[in-house]
Amino acid sequence: MRTLNLGILAHVDAGKTSLTERLLYAAGVIDEVGSVDDGSTQTDSLALERQRGITIKSAVVSFAIDDVTVNLIDTPGHPDFIAEVERALGVLDGAVLVVSAVEGVQAQTRVLMRTLQRLKIPTLIFVNKLDRAGARNEELVKTITDKLASEVIPMGSTSGLGTPTAGFAPYGRDDSGFTLAMVDLLAEHDEQLLATFVENEKALSYDALRARLAEQTKRALVHPVYFGSAITGAGTDDLIKGIRDLLPAGEGDGDGPVAGSVFKVERGPAGEKIAFVRMFSGAIRTRDRLRFRGDQEAKVTAISVFDNGSTLSRTEVSAGQIGKLWGLGGIQIGDRVGAAGNNSAGGGNGSDGTGDPGTGDPGDGRRGEGSGSGAAAAESGYFAPPTLETVIAPVRTSDKGNLQVALSQLAEQDPLINLRQDDLRHETFVSLYGEVQKEVIQTTLAGEFGIEVTFRESTTICIERLNWPGAAVEFNKVDPNPFLATVGLRVEPAPVNTGVIFRLEVELGSMPYAFIKAVEETIRETLQQSIHGWQIPDCTVVMTHSGYSARQSHSHGVFDKSMSSTAGDFRNLTPLVLMKAIQQAGTTVLEPMHRFQLEIPTDTTRSVLAALARLRAIPQVPALAAATSTLEGELPAAAVYKLEQQLPALTRGEGVLESAFDRYHPVTGRIPTRPRTDHDPLNRREYLLHVLRRV
Repeated sequence: MRTLNLGILAHVDAGKTSLTERLLYAAGVIDEVGSVDDGSTQTDSLALERQRGITIKSAVVSFAIDDVTVNLIDTPGHPDFIAEVERALGVLDGAVLVVSAVEGVQAQTRVLMRTLQRLKIPTLIFVNKLDRAGARNEELVKTITDKLASEVIPMGSTSGLGTPTAGFAPYGRDDSGFTLAMVDLLAEHDEQLLATFVENEKALSYDALRARLAEQTKRALVHPVYFGSAITGAGTDDLIKGIRDLLPAGEGDGDGPVAGSVFKVERGPAGEKIAFVRMFSGAIRTRDRLRFRGDQEAKVTAISVFDNGSTLSRTEVSAGQIGKLWGLGGIQIGDRVGAAGNNSAGGGNGSDGTGDPGTGDPGDGRRGEGSGSGAAAAESGYFAPPTLETVIAPVRTSDKGNLQVALSQLAEQDPLINLRQDDLRHETFVSLYGEVQKEVIQTTLAGEFGIEVTFRESTTICIERLNWPGAAVEFNKVDPNPFLATVGLRVEPAPVNTGVIFRLEVELGSMPYAFIKAVEETIRETLQQSIHGWQIPDCTVVMTHSGYSARQSHSHGVFDKSMSSTAGDFRNLTPLVLMKAIQQAGTTVLEPMHRFQLEIPTDTTRSVLAALARLRAIPQVPALAAATSTLEGELPAAAVYKLEQQLPALTRGEGVLESAFDRYHPVTGRIPTRPRTDHDPLNRREYLLHVLRRV
């Protein structure tokens, strides 16, 4: 059978999990459709998910559509859990984007669609909740065209909008309007089709047009739109046919080299680590040794695969499938796995000292038209990083050590919580996408680890960018350099989203490679906290000078590290030289900005604008109307939560806010600083201050 790894994505409350339940019911996997409100759905297994009626962790469930095995990944819709969505994107062959017929295109819907298009993931759009009062059809299609994608085509007509009998009727070969709409849409990417149609309208049969529609959908060029209701089942049978016919399922290369990607990690009942792996080629069997993250190896002790609504123990997982692997103790989310001895499994890491092949812009179209494979998209970084952080502390002082262990395990499942330890103040920081994550972390720690915690008020995570190039060098055995090493570095600004690029202007053989590697690794660590304590995410660092003291010893003695350079010398000297170069270049602190849209009663516009001014928003010209007006603009991320709290009082409870991260913007006024956490026992701070005085 062919396999399709399918993602269901949506803004929160659009009906994504309900649609998953309906698809499982239609496939015969479950006997009745579960309810999100009742907490009886198949994929929301966490207690907090059932309690709040939202998806927090992505879940995988399998079912069959004729000759296609569908591995369906239900992802969170709440923006606080966008990291879960990010990890799923790299393993998808296709997606269904759910839009509410009532609420329409929302902030998260736009973020998701932009990402799906950038990664060229074939996508169907399902307009849900036709049975709800206020459901829209033609007006919503226009909104989808304007705000999501222009290359869309409705696949049928609706009836009984806003009633329990709302239905969807697919267009057929007798619908001339649909035929013309297909020609008009497909011709945008197929000039020959248009020429053929102009010469002879009858030369293109309905079946030929449907075949062209399937081809362009699989290439992510067009997006068919279906309508229905996950609650009543209206339109879902036609959506299922669309999934089977229009999205790219394949058999995979089971005989090729072993290649897979880890998109989820969880702990079993006994605390054992379980890795969720999407296989792109080859097959993994129990007792196979796998390589990941360069040179790490481990033996697979058990395998299970998803099959018809459950997981079954198997001896192998092969190309196209998603499996759960046991035994990979050091595995992390984002790791690529391959057979031991296959050097390609670990991916690039810049180890040749000439660059960073492991980085790349996820929007570079690397998926390729017509590939139908998520393999090339298995990198991370599709969405913005967390923009908030908070200090977490145990209620009971005796739990401090246990809290570190528990948070480390949570970080395995969600690396973007990004633990940061301040050893001087004995504080632990965690990164957040939003305030709801606090509740999830707090509940998880209490329920799974028995640890009660408190949080401080969240603060914004800023970044720094270099203003100009800067350079510095410290020479071996030249005061005040106390380390047996020569390091010269030049820093240069780099375009947004290019990451940290390390290059050499010295010969690769000018000193042992271990020393060069120590410099590169330390550069990446040091750039996590720049002059004002914030990360520099994008820059180029060039090593311009190098030198070391060769291995030496006293007469008839053994190796003496007081006379010979070690990697530690380079790890200690590199931050000092790098910070001196950064000080010369200068940095600008930028804060995250959200693009917002507000729908408010027109008579409250003045008070809302005043509140926005107090929150340092940058509004556009309001779109005023008789009853309801729209305000759009930019707002500092730190102010989004405050606006959410104030909005009900400002608008009599009628205001609706949509916001999503848009960009970083230079901070105006007082520059926020972040306390440094890298206090080194080797008096690094004192030496750094001495070096900076010489700038």
